[in-house]
Amino acid sequence: MKLWLLGSPGGFYDKMNKQMATYIQENMTGIIANWQQMMRDEKDEPSFQVMSEEMVNQTSREFAGLMTSSLLESHQVYENRLKDFAEKVVRLGWSITFMTKAIDHFAEIVYEGMRKAGTIHPDNMDGFVHEFANWATPIRNSMIDTYSKTWERTVSLQKIALQELSASLIPVFDKVSVMPLVGTIDTERAKLIMENLLDGVVKHRAEVVLLDITGVPVVDTMVAHHIIQAADAVRLVGAKCMLVGIRPEIAQTIVTLGINLNDFTTTSTLQRGVEQALAWTNRKIVEVEEV
Repeated sequence: MKLWLLGSPGGFYDKMNKQMATYIQENMTGIIANWQQMMRDEKDEPSFQVMSEEMVNQTSREFAGLMTSSLLESHQVYENRLKDFAEKVVRLGWSITFMTKAIDHFAEIVYEGMRKAGTIHPDNMDGFVHEFANWATPIRNSMIDTYSKTWERTVSLQKIALQELSASLIPVFDKVSVMPLVGTIDTERAKLIMENLLDGVVKHRAEVVLLDITGVPVVDTMVAHHIIQAADAVRLVGAKCMLVGIRPEIAQTIVTLGINLNDFTTTSTLQRGVEQALAWTNRKIVEVEEV
């Protein structure tokens, strides 16, 4: 099988790559154990700390297989492995920095192991240094490129999902509707929220709209501005707007930033907001005794 990563001509360097691959295969267990320890020692990258032991071991074996694949298998096989692994670590939350450290640590362990075993010695050290660079550098570049593309695709899909989940006006009672907001609100999402909010008010003939920000992690000046704009637009089409789901930390942030919500009726929970909305429409919830 062709050793596609080789940048050096002749059988001399082919032999070195075969020696590298053989050493990895024969010492896989020890290499993985040492590599896991080095990755756990990366204090600024807690990825291994939050993964289960079973997941760590499985991911480690897949990574070792990927590194060996680059030495032994065809370009297409390696690329398929690389794509699958990049998609997995994106889901696991690995950063690009953590990925590059993983490659560097693995190569370092293999090089040091081969040196201690006597495979690498002063007479051939320069050649092996050259081949290790030819091995690790293309893997690092390919992995960063694949990781970046996978991450961009994942973020795009998540953004679409958030838009679909958190920009619908839901009628809960006659004349009362709720719009739950989830995730970060940027300018693009604010525009979608505004459009759906106004369309929903007209469609459902809502007299009261509750904007539920329970699922919004941060309310800063920009987010508050978007919410105020949405409320003003609701009032222009003849409905009242209430802001619900204000957690204590959000309330503290609003006060600290000096955000003016005096024109809003606000409540801490959706339940209280619904009760107030029913009062505005001359209704209330009562308990009925069982007969």
